[in-house]
Amino acid sequence: MTIVADRLARSFVTGRRRARRVVEAVQGLSFTVEPGERVAFIGPNGAGKSTSIKMLTGILHPTSGDATVLGRCPWRERRALTRDIGTLFGQRSQLWTELTPRQSYRMLGAIFGLDDRRLDRRTAELGALLDAEDLFDVPVRTHSLGQRMRCELAACLLHEPKILFLDEPTIGLDLLAKQRFREMVVRLNEAQHTTILLTSHDVADIEYVADRVIVINHGRLIYDDSVDRMRREYFATKLIEVGLMHPVDRFETLGASVVHQSDLSIRLVVDTQVLPVRDVVDALLERLPVADLSIVDPPLEDVIASIYRVRSS
Repeated sequence: MTIVADRLARSFVTGRRRARRVVEAVQGLSFTVEPGERVAFIGPNGAGKSTSIKMLTGILHPTSGDATVLGRCPWRERRALTRDIGTLFGQRSQLWTELTPRQSYRMLGAIFGLDDRRLDRRTAELGALLDAEDLFDVPVRTHSLGQRMRCELAACLLHEPKILFLDEPTIGLDLLAKQRFREMVVRLNEAQHTTILLTSHDVADIEYVADRVIVINHGRLIYDDSVDRMRREYFATKLIEVGLMHPVDRFETLGASVVHQSDLSIRLVVDTQVLPVRDVVDALLERLPVADLSIVDPPLEDVIASIYRVRSS
């Protein structure tokens, strides 16, 4: 196994004196990840995702339980483990803004003990793989966020890690940059068999990148299955938002459920297992003065809440 978590638990003491209390951030978490898997590790805010990743990467010691990553105990063998794992946090940078990425890579390469020949070869490989060669010699401060994230991804891949931990990597990116980033992660996995452990609040990240989903809540595992199974069970619902050119007097729901209606907008919920989205869209375009129309997934928080209700009942 690439990752084995065995009843991992981590608690924190907060407050002072009489206000002191123990917060159980992670409670008896157990799961395994096979080599080359692409796993989404998700949950609502405060579920224990970041705490779990910090234990798996050796940043935090658990209160109890055990884990191995590539056969090593992360918090006892952190120095050795860092040579085989890469981490990318959406809100943190490992590049120096006044330098070019290539200059930063020189320093990171020295930290990982890469000689110049190996570093140059690896940088060229990543430039081609991530379509970022033209960005490596431009100061980071001049990059857009999407360009910087491509260079950040290259930075955490310089030493050819076997596992890549991605914590909210697409946060703040525009739609085009998000999709490009997802494609790069999948391409990396397919080309180099890199194991991916991804946390994200974006349903599209999960659907595009991951093959498997682990959901935790209140520090406990509540769901572990394939994305296809999760999609069938929980992503069948789609939201259709319609902007109108002028108000309408009468509107038939067309088999969908109207959750909001005003003079110039309508929002519907469609169960795609009962009614194809295309049929609803065709009917809307035919019967209404549509100015704008969008189809979106339900919010991830709603999906997780549904899973939690089902698994807790």
